Amino acid sequence: MPSCSRTWSAQLLIRFSRILAVAFAIVYTAGVSLAQEAADAAPQAAAGENMLVKTWNALGTMYAIVFLLMSIILVALVVRAILAVQKANFVPEDLVQGIEASLAENNPQAAAELVKADESFLGNLLNAGLGQLTKGKEAVLEAMQVAGDAETMRVEHMLSYIALIGNIAPMVGLLGTVQGMVASFGAIATSPQTPKPSVLAVGIEQALYTTLVGLYLAIPAIVIYNILRNLVQRQIQHAGAKSEELIEKFQDAAK
Repeated sequence: MPSCSRTWSAQLLIRFSRILAVAFAIVYTAGVSLAQEAADAAPQAAAGENMLVKTWNALGTMYAIVFLLMSIILVALVVRAILAVQKANFVPEDLVQGIEASLAENNPQAAAELVKADESFLGNLLNAGLGQLTKGKEAVLEAMQVAGDAETMRVEHMLSYIALIGNIAPMVGLLGTVQGMVASFGAIATSPQTPKPSVLAVGIEQALYTTLVGLYLAIPAIVIYNILRNLVQRQIQHAGAKSEELIEKFQDAAK
């Protein structure tokens, strides 16, 4: 019986590559468009500016592109993670049903073939356990524990990139804040007379906007990371319990 999760990792990689390609195309197009719009709208009064153009001008081209890239990459990472944490990638129902049906027919070899052909979290645990089946229950559980730790690390490593965006975004915002304040105080220090408020406002506006956009990115990134991490933990527990249940059936069939 073929497993729907057999090639899930390859399909996920292809989908993620496509998402990134589209993301960078969007970043380039949006960056050129917004930069042109900002240049066209520069002579206008601030009250008449489009909000996107105002934000772009306040951030400056460098920070605007950095935050735009980070937001697109964050969306791509979240989509990738959502695809990866589906139940079918941890405990595929067709695999469980196929194993139980084969063992019920007293055909452990067919059940073992199903496990070998599956690349899900459960499939990898069972593969590790079946390799130690002749060495006793303790060896089987130890092998499954090692495989489970490796699979858990792989999934958490994937999710950690979302947390990385959540941690980096406020730091980039803080960098912009410091740079904006340095620019404002630099204007005061180098001016022979009291600088106009509009001159000081440029640096202060950048300082505030970079912090604001950094937090706009960081807060949802951290929230999504924790939600997905909790979901993964539940899926891992479910996969672990189901793997122990199925490996016991394999051991009974072997007897």
